[in-house]
Amino acid sequence: MGIKYEPLVTESLAKQISETIRQAIVDGELQVDERLPTEPELAQRFGVSRPTIREALKRLAAQNLIRSRRGPAGGTFVNKPDSQDAKDALINMTSLLTTLGEFDLSDIAEARRELELTCVYLAAERCDETQLAIMAQEIEIQKKNDLPDQEFCASDVRFHRAIVDASANRMLQFMMCSVIEAVQPVVNLIVFPFWDKKKTIDQHIRLYDAIRTRDADTAARVFSEQMDDLSDRYSKAQARRNRDK
Repeated sequence: MGIKYEPLVTESLAKQISETIRQAIVDGELQVDERLPTEPELAQRFGVSRPTIREALKRLAAQNLIRSRRGPAGGTFVNKPDSQDAKDALINMTSLLTTLGEFDLSDIAEARRELELTCVYLAAERCDETQLAIMAQEIEIQKKNDLPDQEFCASDVRFHRAIVDASANRMLQFMMCSVIEAVQPVVNLIVFPFWDKKKTIDQHIRLYDAIRTRDADTAARVFSEQMDDLSDRYSKAQARRNRDK
């Protein structure tokens, strides 16, 4: 078993043990589906009590890094990393930090512009009918006169998610989940008082048309125009937040 059983001297022994095992998994010293030693064995090797080991294992299970199985062939085993679980964790943490004001709105706007612009270029090259249909559907939803503000914001998120998905780049899709699913919904509601919905719909139509016709340069110009407007709304919303502090 590839774990260094070094003495532990600080208060949170369970945390240290869980981090040691986690690092062994990350480094590949513990393989997927490999069985961990029993609780008594781990307690002996780390020189701690079984409740401490149990708490450490709970921490790892909460991160979906290990799983337990009962029976004669049971035990605690290393889990295969799940990208969706990682996405969910990233979305939840980013949403929380955004809500708490951890990120400046101008920084959010800059990060989104740079990352999504790459997706726009790739989408114009690689888009398929499925993602184009989603974009077109969201535009029709946004045109509804009686559409509530929150539903407009949600549709805007889905439209831009379709652009990211159309990039056909899994790494970008993973990275952008923190921007599209986490940050964008929160910030949309913050900046909505300064939003020109008709202008946004027009930009979405032009962006959709450019991607559909594989005109990457036009798509990039329209997206940059939209991000300029969004940055202006961010600045106004940030000024309001600063006044309200």
